[in-house]
Parts: sequence; structure tokens; C-alpha cells
Amino acid sequence: QQLWQKDSSARAASYENGGIMKASELLFGDYSVLEEILKDVELPRMFRVRQNFPDEQIEDVYAETRQKLQNASVSQKIHPGMRICITASSRGIDRQKEILKAIVDYVKELGAVPFVIPAMGSHGGATAEGQLEILEDYGITETYLNCEIRSSMETVKLGTVYDGKEMDVRIDKNAAEADGIIVFNRIKPHSAFRGKYESGLMKMMGIGMGKQEGAESLHRDGFGTFITRIFLFGNYVRTHSNVLFGVSTIENSHDHCNRIDVMDSSDIPQREPELLKYAFTLMPRIMVDSADVLVVREIGKNFSGSGMDPNISGTWATPYGGGGLQKQRVAVLDLSPESHGNALGMGNADTMTLRLFDKTDFLAMYPNVLTNTVFKTIKMPMVLKNDKMAIQAAVKTCNDFDPENPRIVIIKNTLNVEEIYLSEVYWADVDEIPGVEKESELAPLPFDEAGNMLVLQ
Repeated sequence: QQLWQKDSSARAASYENGGIMKASELLFGDYSVLEEILKDVELPRMFRVRQNFPDEQIEDVYAETRQKLQNASVSQKIHPGMRICITASSRGIDRQKEILKAIVDYVKELGAVPFVIPAMGSHGGATAEGQLEILEDYGITETYLNCEIRSSMETVKLGTVYDGKEMDVRIDKNAAEADGIIVFNRIKPHSAFRGKYESGLMKMMGIGMGKQEGAESLHRDGFGTFITRIFLFGNYVRTHSNVLFGVSTIENSHDHCNRIDVMDSSDIPQREPELLKYAFTLMPRIMVDSADVLVVREIGKNFSGSGMDPNISGTWATPYGGGGLQKQRVAVLDLSPESHGNALGMGNADTMTLRLFDKTDFLAMYPNVLTNTVFKTIKMPMVLKNDKMAIQAAVKTCNDFDPENPRIVIIKNTLNVEEIYLSEVYWADVDEIPGVEKESELAPLPFDEAGNMLVLQ
């Protein structure tokens, strides 16, 4: 009661002063009622395991890209003096800058004039400066590429498509004015729906190149329409603009580039679905059947469009996908620097830390939702003072489970699941799972004096 009265007094004082206190001042002083409620939630001993996935990868992606460009007879379509637009993604694609550099260099050798555009819909806060900053974080700069990067949110209308209603198809103005376009993107399962075309070249053409306006046009009726509209919009761009080639990558379970393909524009509709099926075979997973609590130490747009890939975490924001870990609760602890404050995906968690909350830039995050219309991803989880409390709250609120032996899985992020932590209840089970090996003994989960998790040795 005294703790509650203290918090109430703080709130009253805040309102009297004409403002609202920061969450850290209001809820998380030296000791709060929340800590009192959670103090008896004992966390189990944990151990570290390694999940062994095949790691077949391309060692020299620059050389591989050049070879594939030569084999695809790119020189037959690109001639001296042509202005060639090349798309760059907001995703953390393995060695993206080296692949783009190979494309730029080859186009130059053919006598053409290449330039790169950020093709990322509404990402980067839906501003030209924000999108350029994302590329710079990946090392994709004019100095590195030795060509111009044209970052603009200005689009032009290519035409309209019909799917129950008429919709505008838009494209980046710089791309529309180019003599030719080379579309580059990674092909992988999408984080919100299942279809013949998911994340890949069609999506890059329909959404990425459409900037905020184009992305909004396609998203307006929700992800349930993507099964047909990704192709509808992407293929319209392919056939009504100067798209010459597509360059795609596929990554293995370690997020290393496993395959690079260069295809003529006319071959994209047939090739991409085949490559998507291959990408599915390389997806990593958490190799235990289910859990009570999943702890994700770091979310971010560089890991997934949803902050954490539901193909791994099972944190689906729409009813149009499926798969990933089965669990009751999710705790998220931090936000990656590469996400630039965009904490999209926190709404798919149940608890989060004050640290993550304080790093959230709502102006960077909200444009995504105003474009894609999925509000669940930004809804506020319970905010707790530190890592320990966020995990304790997730455990405490589970239903129909063994509170003495909770099943807890801890991952770094959804791009890195080779090394994970499991609670004691999994100790014997791991010996029966092919490809999983123990790397540590059972030990209490270590926290520092501030209650934030340390690495389990």
C-alpha cells in the first residue's frame, strides 16, 4: 500500500507540474510495487547449446556476382551512356554492399552510368534522409560504390491495376527516369503471409521501389491480399518500366550468402517461386518443440521487417502466416542500433525493458504502421525496469505450466539462433535432438547489479 501511495503521489505531482513524468521516474525508482510482486519469481538454471546448421556459403560474393552477370548476357541489354538504376535494400543482407559494388562496377565496364536508390518503401521514417542513413550504416556509400546514390521519396504513377478495385502503381521517380533498372533483393519467407511470391524481387518492385506512396497503396487492404497483390503490383512494374534484370541472393541458416542468381526480367515470374522454395529449405529454427517463455535479447528492422522473424519466433502479427516456436509469453530486452529507434515488433511481445522503451523513436516506427496498417506490431507490451523483471513477469503470467520448472528459451535475435540458452527442464531432452549439443553446464542466469543479463559462461 505504501508503495502504491508513493507512485500515486508521484503521478499527482507530475500532473500538477503540467507534464507527465518519464516512465523511468514514475514506475522505476529505487524500489517499486512491481519488484515487490515479482520478487518471489525464481528463474531456473540455464545452459548454453549450439544448434548445428549446414553453412554452405559463397566465399567471394563480388566475384560470384560478376560471373553471374556475365553468364546472364547483361552486356546485350546495357549499352554505353545508359543510365542504370540499381536498388538497395533496408534489410541486413549478407555482404550487400559487396554485391552492389560488383553490379555497379560491371555496369561501368559496359560504358553505362549506374546509380543506386534506397528501395525500402516507408522504412527510414519515410524520409529520404532516413533511408540514406540506413544504407550508410551498411557501408553502402557513394565513396564505397564510386557512384551516385539518389535518395528521394518522390514517385510517379506508372498506371493502375485491378483486384476488386482500381489501385495506383507507383515507382521511385529516379528509377522511372532511368534507361534501365537492375532489381536487387534477398529472397526469403515473409514475416506476415504465405504465398507464391513473398520477400524477393516482386516485392522489391511492388513495394520497395514504390516508396511510401507505393507501399501504402499495396498495403491498404492488409496482408491477406498480398497472396495476389505482390505479383500484381510487382509484375506491373516489371512490364511497364525499364526493368532489365533481377539479382537475388538466398542466405543459409547462418545468414551467410548461399546463392546468387541473375535473371532476365522476363524470367523473374517463373524463377522466383522456385528460389523461394529453396530458401525455405535453408531456414533455421529453434530445435525444441515448444516453450513457456521465449526471451529475445535484441529486436530490430535489420533482423526482420517485424523486428523478430516469426518464422523463427512464432510471433505472427497477422493470421496469414504460420510456423516458428510455440510458446505462451515473449520478453524482448533491447533494440539494435541499426534499427534507428524503429522498435516495430515490440507489440508481438508481452514484456519489454525500460531500456528498449527509451531507445524507441516513435517517429521512425509509426510511418511503417501508417503504411502497412498492422497495428499489433507497435502496441505497447508491459514495460519493466530491467531484463530480470521482464523475464520474471513473462514467467509469472504463464498459465497451466510448472512454475518450479518453467521452459525458457533465450535467443540473441532471430538472425542468430546457432547459440541459444535453455532452462534446466530441457537438459535431458537435448541429448535426443539431432544437431544440438550442450556447450555449458547448468548455472543460474547471471545478471549485473542493474538487473540486466550477462552472458552465461
